[in-house]
Amino acid sequence: MEEPIPISALQHYVYCPRQCALIHLEQVWEENLFTLRGRRTHENVDLPHDYTAEGVRVELAVPLWSERLGLIGRADVVEFLPDGIPYPVEYKAGPRRARRADEVQLCAQALCLEEMLGRPVLRGALYHHGSRRRREVRFTPELRSQVERVVLDVRRLLQIGSMPPPAADERCRDCSLVDACMPFALRDLPAWLEREWK
Repeated sequence: MEEPIPISALQHYVYCPRQCALIHLEQVWEENLFTLRGRRTHENVDLPHDYTAEGVRVELAVPLWSERLGLIGRADVVEFLPDGIPYPVEYKAGPRRARRADEVQLCAQALCLEEMLGRPVLRGALYHHGSRRRREVRFTPELRSQVERVVLDVRRLLQIGSMPPPAADERCRDCSLVDACMPFALRDLPAWLEREWK
């Protein structure tokens, strides 16, 4: 049986395949303001415990897995609605905004919950700590298919073991791995060589 893929790797891959490879192949991790904010945001949901609020059972730091997809991970929060349907909630440090990478991560959690509990999981939410607001995500057939494709892409990346090219775009500005990645080095190299040889 193949090694399970961390659910977080799917989020990293959709955001940037090179970021995924640096973290999950090269074991590179560096902190910046955004990762520190993320760590602080997760402090309240990183220790497993549960409680009930307004008829909803809430479980924190829920272990997740899917044998079918070969995934393993943890949900920040799973709310069990009065009818017993699980509703995953993923915490994000920044302001409320749509990011497909976050939706893929949340949907992967839902697919794990469906397999583990034998219950349909149709919706979940991204909680944006910066704005203290939720954004509900519907787990459409298209989003579910994308999760399955990304699982295959990440597995292929990890098996091949080669580094994808850098994105070298606006994503790099906020990435904690920008120094390890050096996304603009190849772009800037011809200008540097030209200056050196004058």
